[in-house]
Amino acid sequence: MKEFPDELSTEHELEELLSEPTPETVEMFRRLSGDLMILGASGKMGLSLARMAAKAARRAGNPMRVIAVARFSEPQARTLLENDGIETIAADLLDYEQVLRLPRAKYVLYLVGRKFGSAGTETLTWATNAIVPAYLLEACRGAYVVAFSTGCVYPLVPVQSQGCSEQDPVGPVGEYAWSCLARERVFEFLSTRYDTPVLLYRLNYANAVRYGVLTDLATTIARGEPVDLSVEAVNLIWQGDANNFALRCLEFAKVPPEILNITGPEKWWIRDLAMEIGRLMNKPVTFCGSTTGVAYLSDASRACALFGAPRVPIQVVARWTARWVASGKPI
Repeated sequence: MKEFPDELSTEHELEELLSEPTPETVEMFRRLSGDLMILGASGKMGLSLARMAAKAARRAGNPMRVIAVARFSEPQARTLLENDGIETIAADLLDYEQVLRLPRAKYVLYLVGRKFGSAGTETLTWATNAIVPAYLLEACRGAYVVAFSTGCVYPLVPVQSQGCSEQDPVGPVGEYAWSCLARERVFEFLSTRYDTPVLLYRLNYANAVRYGVLTDLATTIARGEPVDLSVEAVNLIWQGDANNFALRCLEFAKVPPEILNITGPEKWWIRDLAMEIGRLMNKPVTFCGSTTGVAYLSDASRACALFGAPRVPIQVVARWTARWVASGKPI
């Protein structure tokens, strides 16, 4: 842990760390031949992922174009990418004609999706998660595609278990999770139909001090509110590690699609995380809620076998997060 700073002082420092490619990622970029397009590049992960790809390509001496596509409703996001030499395209990916006008790239990272908290807009969630993938694979036949998904396509499992592996059956709970499974099924069908290699990237849960489970805990503790223990356990991963793994997955896209759980190898207990964050913030911690005995848990042993363990330990991320929230930095 000595190689990591005690805390992250500025958003610039955070962004640089989130977009730092590992030597293994740079080495992979030496093997790639063709352009890379990132769809949904202005979201929480897209900005740092696009910048990481551009850094890796430069360090590898790879002249590929890195193209970022999003609505770009916030101009500063577009400026940040362009300052790093990344081409940007503003597009509404629910508009089929705009999708057809996108440039052709050999490699595609698909980060488009409606996330948690979409109650009241379920039709838009289903359209985004189930229709846009069909548009994309019609327009990007033959590309190597890493499609972001979620561990929420699995059922809730007992907290004492090791979590679901890629071989376990899916079992979505709720409309959001069902729409995510619909996204996967569209990718699976059209991957085979159009001979387009795909990897389904089942992620849970990324953390980056401005958001994530650890940030939720820290802000709850900072407000003096009780931590809800109805969910007892989680898997966590630093967003920078999740970004590196996403890029390296480009070499593992297959027909029919490969499936890979992406998270840290450990299971973390919410009570223990809350107590440690409270200690770091010098704040008392109280609890509420009745335990349900089940949670979303994923077994990431296959990803760890391919890529090694995540580089940044969750204990370090917890320390960064506690100090970030305690000092009133943006979340």
